[in-house]
Amino acid sequence: MRISRPLRALVVVDGTDVHHDLLGAAEALRDIVLEAGVVADRAVGIDRFVDPMPVTAEADVYVLYRSSVHLDPDQQTALADAVAAGKGLVVLHASNLFGFGPDGLDGDRVAHELVGSRYLSHGDQGSEGRYTVRLLPEQVRAGHPASDHPVLAHLDDFEIDDEYYVIETTSDVTVLAERATSDGGTQPVVYVREHGRGRVCYVALGHDMRAWGSPHFRQLVRQAVLWAGGVDESAVETWSTRYPLGNGRSIGPGGTR
Repeated sequence: MRISRPLRALVVVDGTDVHHDLLGAAEALRDIVLEAGVVADRAVGIDRFVDPMPVTAEADVYVLYRSSVHLDPDQQTALADAVAAGKGLVVLHASNLFGFGPDGLDGDRVAHELVGSRYLSHGDQGSEGRYTVRLLPEQVRAGHPASDHPVLAHLDDFEIDDEYYVIETTSDVTVLAERATSDGGTQPVVYVREHGRGRVCYVALGHDMRAWGSPHFRQLVRQAVLWAGGVDESAVETWSTRYPLGNGRSIGPGGTR
C-alpha cells in the first residue's frame, strides 16, 4: 500500500452529450472517487494521453466515461502504453464503443484489446429497466469467490435501474458479476483484466443519475479505483467502507450485510 502520497485519480469524459450527460458524469464520478479517500480531478478529451500534462501524467488511475465512436490510433496507443507501464484504468458504461468507425474493429484494435470488450446493443430488453447484478459464485470463477475480490468486497447481489448492455468480451477477462437475459442466458456486468503492469476494470453500469446515485454503484466504483490503483487488499476495507449502503444496512467492522 502506498503511504508516501495519496492515490490520485483522473476522471476523463469524452465524446458528445447527445446520449450521455458527460458533464454530470464527470461531477458525479469525481465525488464517488473522493468518497474513497482518493484525490480526484476531472478532465475532457482522450488526446491528453498523447502529450500528458502533469494532471494526467501524475494520476495513478484513470476513470474513463466515453460517449463516442471515434478514437484516434495515437490516442489508443498512448492510453494503452500508460496502463501497460502501471497506470490503473476503470472503464464505465459506453466507453467500449469500438468497431463503429469506417475501419471497423480493426480501427479500434488497440483500445479493444486494452479494455477487453465492445458494446453490441441494448438487446431485446430495451434501453433501460431494473435488474439484478449477481456476483458470480466460486464454481463459476474457478475457485475465486467474487466476494473475495477487492472490486466486489462488502457487496452482495443488488438491484439497479440502468440501461441494459449486451457486450462481447475478449478471452482474457475475469468476469466478477453478471445479469440475467430474457433468453435464459447471462451478460457480464463487471470484469477485470491485467494489461502489462496495469490493472483494468470494466463496469457496464452508469448511464445516468439513477445509477450514479445508487449506493451499490458508488461502492463498486470506489473499490474498482482502489484495486486498479494498486491499494493493498487489506487496506481496501479501511478506504472504501466509510459510507453506509442505505436502508439501515452498513458495511465494515461492526456492520451488517
